Amino acid sequence: MDLSNEIRYHHYISGVLSRQQSDPFCGQCKAFVNSVAAVREEMNTFETAHLREIEALSQELRDLFAEAKKRLAEMNPPADAVGQKKAGNCKLPQGVCFVKLSKAIVEKIG
Repeated sequence: MDLSNEIRYHHYISGVLSRQQSDPFCGQCKAFVNSVAAVREEMNTFETAHLREIEALSQELRDLFAEAKKRLAEMNPPADAVGQKKAGNCKLPQGVCFVKLSKAIVEKIG
């Protein structure tokens, strides 16, 4: 994947997760907790593997990456989260999840 697209994706998904953290269902869902952990890990791996290339990018892209890192670092997902669909709380159609669908975008641009 293009380096700038990967940074833009991390900025995008960190924004989605940051906003969904305050959603009454997403923010308490196991899918949210798992997604935050996965995105944090992906971002750390990406940064370690591409540190020199990231440093050579435009200030604008470096700022997007820094903002994404900050958002993810500030999140505090609940330790006792449960699947909100399984619990009967989330009324989105089967196979639809705001968090999972947003995270799946990376597969489309990769």
